[in-house]
Amino acid sequence: MIQTLDLRGRTLSTTDLLALVPRSASDVGSAVAVVDSLIADVRRRGSAALLEQAERFDRVRPAHIRVPAEVMAEAAAQLDPAVRDALDEAITRVRRGTAGQVPPPVTTEVAPGARIVQRWVPVARVGLYVPGGKAVYPSSVVMNVVAAQVAGVRSIALASPAQEAFGGSVHPTILAAAHLLGVDEVYAMGGAGAIGALAYGVPDLGLDPVQVITGPGNLFVATAKRAVTGVVGIDSEAGPTEILIIADRTANPAYVVADLISQAEHDELAGSVLVTDDPALARAVEQALPAAIAEAHHRERITTSFSGPQSAIVLVDDLAQAVAFSNAYAPEHLEVQVADPHALLPELENAGAIFVGDHTPVSLGDYIAGSNHVLPTGGAARYSSGLGAYTFLRPQQVVEYDRAALSVVAEQVGALSAAEQLPAHGEAVRVRFGSDPLPGPAAGSLADD
Repeated sequence: MIQTLDLRGRTLSTTDLLALVPRSASDVGSAVAVVDSLIADVRRRGSAALLEQAERFDRVRPAHIRVPAEVMAEAAAQLDPAVRDALDEAITRVRRGTAGQVPPPVTTEVAPGARIVQRWVPVARVGLYVPGGKAVYPSSVVMNVVAAQVAGVRSIALASPAQEAFGGSVHPTILAAAHLLGVDEVYAMGGAGAIGALAYGVPDLGLDPVQVITGPGNLFVATAKRAVTGVVGIDSEAGPTEILIIADRTANPAYVVADLISQAEHDELAGSVLVTDDPALARAVEQALPAAIAEAHHRERITTSFSGPQSAIVLVDDLAQAVAFSNAYAPEHLEVQVADPHALLPELENAGAIFVGDHTPVSLGDYIAGSNHVLPTGGAARYSSGLGAYTFLRPQQVVEYDRAALSVVAEQVGALSAAEQLPAHGEAVRVRFGSDPLPGPAAGSLADD
């Protein structure tokens, strides 16, 4: 059912490990021609194109692309109380967890009268995508919206596919979550067309372009986000979800099995990987999987996931080799179920989020841990991070020199501008002093360091 990769007794370089990591066959970008056509159609024909795309891909024509306020209010009023309580708690915890991601402004005095302020400025308007295919994801509403709100974003537009079961509207649980968060601009549109609409705007809908688009989606959504990068910023090109568990002989096989299955139920292309230095644990997990999968609600989907090239049990010599493999894989979700997980943490560099110990399953992070579940996939954690308030913030420097501070470095600006054959740069400083003499670098200035 699941392949085994035996790396014991082998000395492997980073290049070797990168070639060995199990991945799905999904290729973000393989749908470029289709996606470009869909986006171009939305740019050309606006809401008419979006309605036709909903009929084509979602099998329903929305009565309203922008969801009316009364429909959102009704969805919130009819929300299951237990779900509302869980959403309220998730919102509270994610808001607390995100608050630490907004750096305070810092003022540095580089010399007397010469100040640089480092500040973080939010974008004004963002577009948030919430998928609506195999499952409904109100938790994604929470993760996207709270991060933007904590950053200070003033205008939020949310897009989610039209649902045939709900007359072409957005799933009511998605609407209720948006309503609880105070988001009233929600559109029943999905896929590449929705990404194009958010990036370029749709005048006949009154939909203004956004500056940043975030949120997970299928291959077409990921490819569309790549297509509009440069017009807008994006969080990442999210692919199929994945989990990697580092476990030793102290790990509970039942926990490992449950956590591997929890990610595999997302999608047939989801990756579930166990890395262990204990062959007995590997055998226990492999033997327990068939019965556990047979009891699962999405057993067929899970079976396909475990049978694919993206899932594996990986045998290693020791935990150092496990860490090296994990860093090469760069998992979206990394669980550490070993005797001393904190001893490994300093070496675990590449992961979207790390879940430490037996009682911190990934599913906790998916919903209510307070962390964000929109994370890099497909190895992107080697160079990027998950969604956070910082996704919507831009570092900006504010420079302020008074006349005396400028005079101290005026000749040095002139010297460098002459060296670069840009004399007007130096003149732009000299003109501020007329015929006044310019002093050299003052005692104690940076020029003396």
